[in-house]
Amino acid sequence: MTKKKSEIQFAFFGTPELAAVFLDDLEKDGLMPSLVVTTPDKSKGRGMAVTPPPVKVWAEKKKIPVLQPERLDADFLYKLQTTDYDLFVVIYYGKILPREIFSMPKHGTINIHFSLLPRWKGTSPIRAAILNDDRKVGTSLVLMDEKIDHGRIIAQKEFHIAVWPPSAKALEILATHESAKLLRAVIGPWTTGEIEAQEQNHDLETMCPTLEKANGLINFADDPYKNLLKIRALDSTIGTHAFFERNGKKIRVQILDAHLEGKKLIIDRVKPEGKREMDYKDFLRSGAKPSKNKK
Repeated sequence: MTKKKSEIQFAFFGTPELAAVFLDDLEKDGLMPSLVVTTPDKSKGRGMAVTPPPVKVWAEKKKIPVLQPERLDADFLYKLQTTDYDLFVVIYYGKILPREIFSMPKHGTINIHFSLLPRWKGTSPIRAAILNDDRKVGTSLVLMDEKIDHGRIIAQKEFHIAVWPPSAKALEILATHESAKLLRAVIGPWTTGEIEAQEQNHDLETMCPTLEKANGLINFADDPYKNLLKIRALDSTIGTHAFFERNGKKIRVQILDAHLEGKKLIIDRVKPEGKREMDYKDFLRSGAKPSKNKK
């Protein structure tokens, strides 16, 4: 017999604003964590004010206990053992859980991963999908094991993207909401054994590329569509940039948004180094021209 969602005891591991959005979506269906685990408060801004992570703020408003371990050590493990949890749920946490923790709950630990595994294992599946022009994107609920994104699949869901390519930021927001819907649908049947997790076909796995600042360079001589994919894929992380020249001086400029007109890449918004964000047309009026050098 499926449990009522309000009866399911689970601990939630997450940190940033989108993890709080995910919790809001669960709450709409009566799913509330018994405990929230997040990262420690950090000093931010010019004044270096100590700032709690968004998930902690969310939990305190709901009067849910919060743990913020610096290390996932024996002391933290002891604190977790004070409650008999049905499962743990992990999304946007930022730390890798050791076996002693992820194997603790009766029904394991569910990790939410934004790809149709075994495609795009690793830390940047959304960016990898856009960069590679996949178009077939989705989310997976994975039963966590000791290897990254390796565990058995509890459920998957493919998304329909009306306008491709999306920005990584927009796709991440969509994936957050859709993943919450999927978890809401399967968490009851999973905790009562009505769903059986399936082994991945690891022969078909692909790994996310490691992306560095240099990968964000836009060379206007390259294929316009590939440049657009790069601009959209990297918008919420390392970003993209190009070099321009003005009065003999080289300028590094962030490319914030662009679109295609036919086969031509049209830059919409930029942010020159040390300056404010502006329309690309206004930037060009300053006399700047794309540099002929790639670097």
